[in-house]
Amino acid sequence: MTAEPVPVRALAHGMAALCAGLAFWEVIERRRGVRRAAAVLVRGGPAARGGPDAPGEAWRAVVARWWTVARGRRTWLCLPVAGVLALLGESPLPLVAGVVAVPLVGRRLRTAERRKGREARAERVAALCGAVVGELRAGWQPAQALAFAARETGALGGEEAAVLAAARFGGDVPDALRKAAGQDGAEGLAGMAACWQVAVDGGAGLAAGLDRLEAALRDHREQRERLRAELAGAWATVAVLALLPLAGIALGAALGAEPLRVLLHTPAGLGCLVVGGALEAVGLWWAGRIVRGGART
Repeated sequence: MTAEPVPVRALAHGMAALCAGLAFWEVIERRRGVRRAAAVLVRGGPAARGGPDAPGEAWRAVVARWWTVARGRRTWLCLPVAGVLALLGESPLPLVAGVVAVPLVGRRLRTAERRKGREARAERVAALCGAVVGELRAGWQPAQALAFAARETGALGGEEAAVLAAARFGGDVPDALRKAAGQDGAEGLAGMAACWQVAVDGGAGLAAGLDRLEAALRDHREQRERLRAELAGAWATVAVLALLPLAGIALGAALGAEPLRVLLHTPAGLGCLVVGGALEAVGLWWAGRIVRGGART
């Protein structure tokens, strides 16, 4: 028997306690923030002015704020998981891996959020086209229809003021729409600018052009959803391949083979861990590249 594992075990216990303390502190601070926001929004916000639905709006704002904060902290869940593994394996290596995983997971989550935001904006652009068509056929002028539809859908984003100013005061609406199309997910506004330009210069019907544009945008969205459904099986296969090594470690632990002790405390195990981790990363990258290549094709 040697005394070498004792400092490692103490370090693992200390890091696990630190992670638990950080999680407990985060919960307390989050509840304090919710209470402060509720006090400000409910007592000093619209409810204090006697709005008809002010309490409901205030609590919805509180819930939205809490959910935003919670989503922003998901990356730090890697540390408690790494702390548990370090405690079970009596080694600080899982903690190091957890610290390294935090920015990687955060980058992955940010990419997913940008993709969702891009798709949501594309959907709003299609809704904008449909709303403008409806208002034009109801007898409104193009500038009035665009202003109303833009406020209802929020598809123009940060360029809404510039586009509406150009429409209201006789400016270059197509140019303003092309600038707004530079936003992520708003590429459909370039087609709207082309329809507006043709309607102004050639006297063509703006409603008919926007109607066809809306149909094309929605058809593109449906194609994307069908492709995503077809690729769901491939992504599930990639996920299963990623989880197989963890399942093997769990099976070995259930059989009493102590895989964590072998991997974290023996030279051969450390070598297998490094080589296996590298092969796992390369395999996941290659499989993801194949699936993404199929999606692009």
